[in-house]
Amino acid sequence: EGKGKRRNPLHDFKKTGEMMLIKVNKSLEVKTKLLNTTEQCAKRCSRNKGLSFTCKAFAYDRVTKRCHWLSFTSLTNGVRKKQDHAFDLYEKKDYVRNCIIGKGASYKGTISVTKSGIRCQAWNSMIPHEH
Repeated sequence: EGKGKRRNPLHDFKKTGEMMLIKVNKSLEVKTKLLNTTEQCAKRCSRNKGLSFTCKAFAYDRVTKRCHWLSFTSLTNGVRKKQDHAFDLYEKKDYVRNCIIGKGASYKGTISVTKSGIRCQAWNSMIPHEH
Protein backbone atom coordinates (compact mmCIF):
# COMPACT_ATOMS: atom_id res chain seq x y z
CA GLU A 1 0.00 0.00 0.00
CA GLY A 2 1.30 3.44 -0.95
CA LYS A 3 4.30 1.88 -2.71
CA GLY A 4 5.30 3.96 -5.69
CA LYS A 5 2.66 6.61 -4.93
CA ARG A 6 3.68 10.11 -3.98
CA ARG A 7 1.71 12.15 -1.51
CA ASN A 8 -0.01 15.15 -3.10
CA PRO A 9 1.65 18.29 -1.66
CA LEU A 10 -1.68 20.16 -1.87
CA HIS A 11 -3.04 18.10 1.06
CA ASP A 12 -1.19 20.44 3.46
CA PHE A 13 -3.04 23.49 2.14
CA LYS A 14 -6.50 25.01 2.50
CA LYS A 15 -7.76 26.28 -0.86
CA THR A 16 -9.87 29.40 -1.29
CA GLY A 17 -10.93 29.87 -4.89
CA GLU A 18 -10.84 33.23 -6.65
CA MET A 19 -8.99 34.94 -3.81
CA MET A 20 -5.70 36.85 -3.49
CA LEU A 21 -4.01 38.40 -0.46
CA ILE A 22 -2.80 41.99 -0.56
CA LYS A 23 -0.04 43.03 1.84
CA VAL A 24 -0.59 46.37 3.52
CA ASN A 25 2.49 45.85 5.71
CA LYS A 26 5.43 46.36 3.30
CA SER A 27 7.81 44.21 5.38
CA LEU A 28 5.90 41.04 4.43
CA GLU A 29 7.69 39.08 1.71
CA VAL A 30 6.49 37.66 -1.61
CA LYS A 31 8.32 35.80 -4.36
CA THR A 32 6.88 34.87 -7.76
CA LYS A 33 7.83 32.48 -10.53
CA LEU A 34 6.27 30.85 -13.59
CA LEU A 35 5.25 27.25 -12.79
CA ASN A 36 2.87 24.95 -14.63
CA THR A 37 0.90 23.46 -11.73
CA THR A 38 -0.36 24.21 -8.26
CA GLU A 39 1.31 20.96 -7.12
CA GLN A 40 4.71 22.41 -8.09
CA CYS A 41 3.91 25.60 -6.17
CA ALA A 42 2.84 23.63 -3.10
CA LYS A 43 5.95 21.45 -3.18
CA ARG A 44 8.29 24.46 -3.28
CA CYS A 45 6.31 26.24 -0.56
CA SER A 46 6.42 23.19 1.72
CA ARG A 47 10.17 22.83 1.24
CA ASN A 48 10.83 26.61 1.25
CA LYS A 49 12.99 25.88 -1.79
CA GLY A 50 14.64 29.01 -3.15
CA LEU A 51 12.82 31.26 -0.65
CA SER A 52 14.42 33.65 1.85
CA PHE A 53 11.40 33.33 4.16
CA THR A 54 9.10 30.67 5.59
CA CYS A 55 6.37 30.08 3.04
CA LYS A 56 2.97 30.11 4.75
CA ALA A 57 0.77 30.34 1.65
CA PHE A 58 0.79 30.76 -2.09
CA ALA A 59 -1.55 32.20 -4.67
CA TYR A 60 -1.64 30.65 -8.13
CA ASP A 61 -2.53 32.79 -11.12
CA ARG A 62 -4.35 30.39 -13.43
CA VAL A 63 -4.14 32.80 -16.40
CA THR A 64 -0.38 33.46 -16.40
CA LYS A 65 0.57 30.18 -14.59
CA ARG A 66 2.50 32.23 -12.06
CA CYS A 67 3.02 31.17 -8.47
CA HIS A 68 3.15 33.83 -5.72
CA TRP A 69 4.73 32.45 -2.54
CA LEU A 70 3.74 34.39 0.57
CA SER A 71 5.38 34.84 3.98
CA PHE A 72 1.91 35.45 5.46
CA THR A 73 -1.66 34.15 5.55
CA SER A 74 -5.10 35.74 5.59
CA LEU A 75 -4.85 35.81 9.42
CA THR A 76 -1.66 37.91 9.47
CA ASN A 77 -1.91 41.55 10.59
CA GLY A 78 -1.30 43.94 7.71
CA VAL A 79 -2.97 41.69 5.12
CA ARG A 80 -6.32 41.98 3.40
CA LYS A 81 -8.24 39.61 1.16
CA LYS A 82 -9.18 40.58 -2.38
CA GLN A 83 -11.51 38.62 -4.63
CA ASP A 84 -9.73 37.96 -7.91
CA HIS A 85 -11.06 35.54 -10.52
CA ALA A 86 -7.57 34.75 -11.86
CA PHE A 87 -6.19 33.48 -8.54
CA ASP A 88 -6.66 30.56 -6.18
CA LEU A 89 -5.24 31.00 -2.67
CA TYR A 90 -3.62 28.07 -0.87
CA GLU A 91 -2.76 28.55 2.82
CA LYS A 92 -0.79 26.03 4.87
CA LYS A 93 -3.28 24.37 7.19
CA ASP A 94 -0.83 24.57 10.11
CA TYR A 95 -1.06 28.38 9.99
CA VAL A 96 -4.81 28.81 9.50
CA ARG A 97 -6.39 25.87 11.29
CA ASN A 98 -8.13 26.64 14.56
CA CYS A 99 -8.05 23.19 16.08
CA ILE A 100 -5.50 21.17 17.98
CA ILE A 101 -4.21 17.92 16.53
CA GLY A 102 -2.65 15.44 18.97
CA LYS A 103 -0.95 17.24 21.88
CA GLY A 104 -1.04 20.61 20.11
CA ALA A 105 2.75 20.93 19.77
CA SER A 106 2.48 22.29 16.21
CA TYR A 107 -0.63 24.43 16.79
CA LYS A 108 -0.35 27.89 15.21
CA GLY A 109 -4.03 28.87 15.12
CA THR A 110 -5.77 31.86 16.63
CA ILE A 111 -8.14 30.32 19.20
CA SER A 112 -7.28 31.48 22.73
CA VAL A 113 -10.51 30.73 24.63
CA THR A 114 -12.22 27.47 25.54
CA LYS A 115 -15.59 26.43 24.14
CA SER A 116 -17.20 27.91 27.25
CA GLY A 117 -15.40 31.27 26.80
CA ILE A 118 -12.62 30.90 29.41
CA ARG A 119 -9.25 32.38 28.37
CA CYS A 120 -6.68 29.66 27.69
CA GLN A 121 -3.67 29.16 29.93
CA ALA A 122 -0.41 30.29 28.35
CA TRP A 123 1.86 27.46 27.15
CA ASN A 124 4.74 28.82 29.24
CA SER A 125 2.66 28.91 32.44
CA MET A 126 2.20 26.04 34.89
CA ILE A 127 -0.58 27.91 36.71
CA PRO A 128 -3.37 26.96 37.32
CA HIS A 129 -2.53 23.57 35.73
CA GLU A 130 0.63 21.68 34.88
CA HIS A 131 0.92 20.58 31.26
